[in-house]
Amino acid sequence: MADTTELIDKHSERAKVESWRLHVLIEAGYPLPLAEKLAAALDADLHAAVELVHQGCDPRTAAEILL
Repeated sequence: MADTTELIDKHSERAKVESWRLHVLIEAGYPLPLAEKLAAALDADLHAAVELVHQGCDPRTAAEILL
């Protein structure tokens, strides 16, 4: 039972992180489908994603760089 609870906790925590990342990316100007992909790619640098767009990089180009 402890293993199941641990898996649920990890899944729940990942979902919270992805949700937060999604919010940050949308606020930075990423369109929803692209923001969803980047949010789920936990190895993609969120700070770099936001900075690229704030410096004028097109969100699609930024996503190509980061993914």
